[in-house]
Amino acid sequence: MAFRVEIPDTPSLSDYASVAHLVAPVRALQEEAAAVVPKLEGRTIWMVNSTAQGGGVAEMLPTMVSLLRDLGIPTEWAVIESDKAEFFALTKQIHNLIHGEGTPELGPEQRELFDHVNAENASFLRSQLKPGDILIVHDPQPMPLASVLKDELDLRTIWRCHIGLDQASPAGNAAWKFLMPYAAAYECAIFSAPEYIPGMLSDRAHVIFPGINPITEKNRELGLHKTVGVLANSGLAVAPGPLVTPPYAQRAQRLGGDGAFHPANVNGDFGLFTRPIVTQVSRWDRLKGFEPLLRAFAAFKTRILDGGGSSDPLHGARQQLVRMVLAGPDPSSIQDDPEGQDVLTELKNVYCALEPSIQECIAFVALPMESAQENALMVNALQRASTIVVQNSLREGFGLTVTEAMWKRIPILTNDQACGPRHQVRDTIDGRLVHDPTDTESLAATLDAMLADADERNRWGRNAQRHVHERFLIFSQLREWMRIFAQMF
Repeated sequence: MAFRVEIPDTPSLSDYASVAHLVAPVRALQEEAAAVVPKLEGRTIWMVNSTAQGGGVAEMLPTMVSLLRDLGIPTEWAVIESDKAEFFALTKQIHNLIHGEGTPELGPEQRELFDHVNAENASFLRSQLKPGDILIVHDPQPMPLASVLKDELDLRTIWRCHIGLDQASPAGNAAWKFLMPYAAAYECAIFSAPEYIPGMLSDRAHVIFPGINPITEKNRELGLHKTVGVLANSGLAVAPGPLVTPPYAQRAQRLGGDGAFHPANVNGDFGLFTRPIVTQVSRWDRLKGFEPLLRAFAAFKTRILDGGGSSDPLHGARQQLVRMVLAGPDPSSIQDDPEGQDVLTELKNVYCALEPSIQECIAFVALPMESAQENALMVNALQRASTIVVQNSLREGFGLTVTEAMWKRIPILTNDQACGPRHQVRDTIDGRLVHDPTDTESLAATLDAMLADADERNRWGRNAQRHVHERFLIFSQLREWMRIFAQMF
């Protein structure tokens, strides 16, 4: 049964406007909304997705809901749920198919399951929504809801799809064919890139780039003491001295050579305070490109340890000292990602086959999800402690982890095959784009080149933050939503 998500206290627009460099984007949003809010009088916007935690959509919605309310638009957030594991296995299959992966086998049995779970969840929403409300459904999992509720309640309906593939494939075609019967119930469909728009929705499609909240726990500025405190309290580093705050109740775990997770600092400090650090933070998903990145870094470190380092003393020291962090959530905490544990097991097997000297250079970290605030701070501090942030996705709807690191002035390594990241990162301006995320030699060589040039890394980081400020903050995203609402009413 679906449930309504309570939105915690979040900053208001006046709080954002108190930050000097956010005054202009806040004012622009308020001006855009002033003409739209009267048209929405008496209506409530309902955002519906499939999980309250984990992933970019769940992170984005609290801020969206809060700011829409602040603008004078009643807005609620509901999450569908099910005790049928096979439902989330099906929706993960659809997710992978849209990204061109998997076997395109979706038949009557899968449709019956898809419809049945959504019909069960629709009963809750039927009791909450009123005629004229706006139903915004996020991603494929709850897509049948509009078919069930639209005519009965005279709703206005929008489908917001955060995923996609920029090229046709048999797998993708199978997924869109499966979803096609539900498309007719939506007046408008919104995608994260023009390349993602399928033909069945091209007549009512719009593009809105996602945006980050610049003052959430994941993105706000962290001073030196706060960064050190978060890394130490979460178990990601050994405190260099006494701390004001106590350790977190749930602390990060690190994969050991025995294939089991242990407290992250059980064997001492990993070097986040002093070493060059290369980091990727993502869900445990095959499409995130963890395995080729792991193999690329392992090959790079093997070459260095075998004496193949730079003759330049400074760069040679960076090559010797650099470490990699591959971080993701505790997979058991994300209901709608049943593949997470399987992917992590595959990565464990690759890691455990490495030489111990290489294992020491790579930290597989599982971040606890019990506290959303602490988890966000861990990601924030990890990114800020990084020299380079990688997003090696084979496919990526947009990639807010890229946006987050860019906002923190960290240069990015990603690729031009993943559509979302390439819409954000400009090669040699904000970071580097490789062509093939599975090409371990290219990945290793590009990482090495990025490590070698500190001046370029600083320039890329500055450019990256400015680029996010101009295009990828939550205020720009909400201005686009105002324009969609204005067209609908």
